[in-house]
Amino acid sequence: MTVAPSAKGWVEFGQFRTWYRVTGPLDTERPALVAVHGGPGSTHDYLLNLSVLADAGWPVVHYDQLGNGGSTHLPDRGADFWTPELFLAELNNLLARLDIAKNYVLFGQSWGGMLVARHAANQPEGLRGLVIANSPASYPLWRQEMEVLRARLPSGVDATLRRHEAAGTTDSREYYEAMRVFYDRHVCRIVPWPKDYLASFMETSNDPTVYSVMNGPSEFHVVGSLKDWSVVDCLPDIDVPTLVISGRHDEATPAAVRPFHDHIPDVRWEIFEDSSHVPNLEEPERFHAVLVEFLKSLDGR
Repeated sequence: MTVAPSAKGWVEFGQFRTWYRVTGPLDTERPALVAVHGGPGSTHDYLLNLSVLADAGWPVVHYDQLGNGGSTHLPDRGADFWTPELFLAELNNLLARLDIAKNYVLFGQSWGGMLVARHAANQPEGLRGLVIANSPASYPLWRQEMEVLRARLPSGVDATLRRHEAAGTTDSREYYEAMRVFYDRHVCRIVPWPKDYLASFMETSNDPTVYSVMNGPSEFHVVGSLKDWSVVDCLPDIDVPTLVISGRHDEATPAAVRPFHDHIPDVRWEIFEDSSHVPNLEEPERFHAVLVEFLKSLDGR
């Protein structure tokens, strides 16, 4: 279920534009929940059902990060341009432009979870709470766990993937079909894929600039500029209540997620037993209940 937006538009970000969508009034006492999508290089679409939180009393802000969706596309920019610092600056700019920097909660999914953790470690005054969903705490841990998951794929699948990765033919149909075996196990276990998830997947495919430069050709073959990036060092500096979410079948395995639980001072970890990487789509009712419970716990902060 998705609630209709109350506003949509763009905010200026230097010489670029960031597209945003607001559901519910931003001038309430409760903090706005800002949804920071994954990728990097995906879009807001697969997180659209977060908009129902507006009916429960929390305004929701979605946006497309620079390079994808409704925001400015820059297909000629390379790794020196696409950095975590760029996206942190974009998030800060969005908060200021929408005038919510004094009262907000961040929901970061996958890569977005690492981004919001780094943001929160700066202890911004207006941040009331943090949700880190289906995110690794470091890409070295992520890559290590990808090897474990790849080894458990059906016979011949990983060999096919590695053959194409070595040959540089990851854009082939055979690679895509083998890749889907992994994705259907560890990214989204709903078949066929829900339309919101498919929309984000297609947007990434239509302009893979950010994803290919920073990540690589697939979730499990991370060879881009983020391959050694980590937020583990800054986690003890996060000083707001934090909810960590992951799925039992998640590509973000417990080993990759655990540093959030071990190093953030005020943290709770919720595992969704019937989900992989998108429990908001795979277990929407329980997901909504868990999120509302957490948000209610922040009232009065």
